[in-house]
This record gives sequence, C-alpha cells and structure tokens, in this order.
Amino acid sequence: MLPKKPKIKMNVYLDNAATTRTDSGILEIMNSFVKDSFANPSSIYTAGVEAKKALNGARELIAENLKTNSNSIIFTGSGSESNNLAILGTIRKNFKKGEIITTEIEHHSVLEPIKKLKEMGFKVKYLPVDKNGLIDLRDLKNALNKNTVLVSIMYANNEVGTIQPIAEIGKMILRFRKQNKDSKVVFHTDACQAVGVLDLAVEKLHVDLMTINGSKIYGPKGVGVLFKRRGLELEPLIYGGKQEMGYRAGTENTPGIVGVAIALDFANENREKNNIKIQKVRDYFWEEINIKIKNVKLNGAELGKERLVNNLNVSFEGLSGESLMFYLDQYGISCSTGSACTSETEELSHVLKACGYSNERNLSGVRFSLGKNTTKKEIDYVMKFLPEIVLNLREVEKMQK
Repeated sequence: MLPKKPKIKMNVYLDNAATTRTDSGILEIMNSFVKDSFANPSSIYTAGVEAKKALNGARELIAENLKTNSNSIIFTGSGSESNNLAILGTIRKNFKKGEIITTEIEHHSVLEPIKKLKEMGFKVKYLPVDKNGLIDLRDLKNALNKNTVLVSIMYANNEVGTIQPIAEIGKMILRFRKQNKDSKVVFHTDACQAVGVLDLAVEKLHVDLMTINGSKIYGPKGVGVLFKRRGLELEPLIYGGKQEMGYRAGTENTPGIVGVAIALDFANENREKNNIKIQKVRDYFWEEINIKIKNVKLNGAELGKERLVNNLNVSFEGLSGESLMFYLDQYGISCSTGSACTSETEELSHVLKACGYSNERNLSGVRFSLGKNTTKKEIDYVMKFLPEIVLNLREVEKMQK
C-alpha cells in the first residue's frame, strides 16, 4: 500500500545535475537586457555598440573567473554544442588521422562526436574506470603515443559525481608533449558538472579546451561556454557570420550570455559556502536512507573528495529505479535515473555499466542531485514517503516474478 498523499504537497527538486532553477536576481538582470538592450551586437549604431559592450563585459567576467584571457572564451548554444565544437572543431581543423583517448563514462555529447570520428577512420581508445568511476592514470600513460591527437576526459561525472584528477592528467599530457616534440595532442575536459563546485582555473588544470554551461549554476539554459587556449585553431560547426571570433556564426544571445557570466561569478564567489551547506544536507540524506531502508547501495565513489558534494546515486535492490522515480513524482519529489526505459526496451546506464555493476543494480539506480537551496526540511519530507514507496515497489516486483 502506497503512503497517503499529503494534503499540501511539497515540491522537492532533486535533479540539479540536469538543470538548476535560474536565480531570480539573474533573471531580473537578463530581463532588463531583453527589454532594453535587444540590439544586434554586430550593429555599429549606438544600441548595437551598447549590446556589444555588454557581450564583451560578460566575456571578460567569465575569463576572470577561469583565470584566462577574454579572447579565449567562445559562446555557444549549450554545453553539448561546446563539446561538439571542441572535439569536431579540433580534429577537422588540425588532423587528418590519429588516435583519440576518452573514457567509457563521458556524456553522450562527447561520446557521439567521437563515434563519428571513429567512423571517419580515427582510432579511439576508451579508458576503463573502476567501481568508483575513476580512471587509472597508468592506463592513460600507456595509451598516449605519437599518434594521439586528442584526449577528452570529463572533470566530474553527471551520473555518479566522480571527480577525475584533471590537473594531474593535464600535467601528464604536458610532460608527454615535452618528451615528444612532434606531438600536438590536445586536451579537452567537459566541466559542466564541475562548474560552481570545483576550481576551474584553466592554467592550474593545464587544459587546452574546457566546456561549461549556465544551466548547472542557476543561470539560463541555452548558453554554453568553450574555453580555447590561445594558438589552437578550430573548424566552426556553424557557418554564416563572423561572430565569436569566427568560430560560431549567429547573433549572440546577449541576455543569456550576461546571465551565464553573472551566474558563474556568483557561483565562484559562494563556492566554498555552498559546498559546505550542500554536503551537510547530502550526507544527512544518505544517513537517513541507510537507517530507514534496507538493501541499498551507493553508486560511484564514497562520499568524500572524489565525489561532487551534491550527488547521491543510489540503487534500491529489488525494484525498478524508473518506477521509483515516477512514484516519487506523485508526491512532488523530482529525481532521475541513468537508464532510459520504454515499454519496448530497457537501456542500461553506460556509466553504471562501466563501473562494473550488475544489470539489476544498474536498473534499480536513482540519482538525487541537490542544490544550494535544498534543505533538511525537504529531505525529511522525502523520507516520510521514500521508505514506504520502496517497500511497496519491492513487493510488486516480487509478485510479478
């Protein structure tokens, strides 16, 4: 029997790894640009010049937060577009053949363009991960060779929150280039999940390309950012204009770009405070799950330095994670799964699969991703219903077998 639904339903949003609610202050600033600074930044009359000034100011603010130069910042339409521009743009402009190194747990916006390049004849090496979702640096060292042209490894995983040692990887690639003078290997990292949580100073990370976006840091959706180191040339994905230093044609989304810049600045300024707050609530949530629900497993790294503070990916043995997600939604609780299930097929999460988990553990996984506004009160609300729903779904699963 499912728990009785409350008379007053609380909306508890625990899918911040997918997208965050845009801060009201950022929305207010963006709306002022929508209303008053709507001109095309490429126009040379006064209104256009003012829009261009706002665009350049946003570029400078982002560069300041990434500790780089403003001419290294390219604006796109999403994090996925930035990943595609980084990967396809680098290869098409600079290489006709070679080897690409990536991991088995990348976002699909990295895996899919690399798959296309493989179809074009490029060799691809997929680094395995351990049960925590971590690569072994020795595997990367062994994979690097004179034919390597691109390495793309995400900073933090979107499903299990595992943090890769990007700075160490960057140093390894730098050493490899120094030892192999002819090597032109390019290092890209997808940092969409890391932004606002981890240090993004590009010189410390030793990256050539880095992807971030606004929808994970309480900024607008539909705006991506690509850092490109000076001297590296890219082939555009979109032609038709000279915007974004010739790398991305199309009238820039000035309000959205301003919103992302401010969101990044806010996120960096409050990073430590937010991390402490989120981690405290996240750890409390995990303790409550362990106390009140039997047969649960944490997917990914243990709660600590190798895992994002907002991530909790849990497998509830003996049920479907997607069913649990749908039932929680009826009580106003939003979360997600790594699997994409339909009435005809069940697709396992490629991330949990790469970690070596069984199909049962994979399909029973649910991701709870907290935000800076998630409260202990909201977690208590979730725990009023979660144990009983889990118990009920397990009974249903038993009956169906």
